[in-house]
Amino acid sequence: MVRATAMAVIGIVLGVTAAHGASISNRDERDYTVTIIEGEAKADHALKPSQTLSDVCLKGCTIRVNGNADDEYRLTGGDVVSIEDGTVFYDAPETPGDPASPAVKGKARGRTKG
Repeated sequence: MVRATAMAVIGIVLGVTAAHGASISNRDERDYTVTIIEGEAKADHALKPSQTLSDVCLKGCTIRVNGNADDEYRLTGGDVVSIEDGTVFYDAPETPGDPASPAVKGKARGRTKG
């Protein structure tokens, strides 16, 4: 009984820690304001050069760069994106040991126009 309870607790802890949010990196030499919109909540974050916002958008969100409502990007938890030359790019996570799948890098998927 004690062993079953301990295993259940370990499973719950591992399940909770497995949830990761998206990360947004600034690869430019200038500051950006990143607006993260999750449901009805909206938050602005200052993103300095070489800085990364981590564990955002756990359940998915829309982001805007410098308040541009005409240029929105949809992210889900676990996405890794970067800002380069003012544009958001989706960065594929590195998966070592799989030479059959080439590294993918391109504009963020799910981009919406308003």
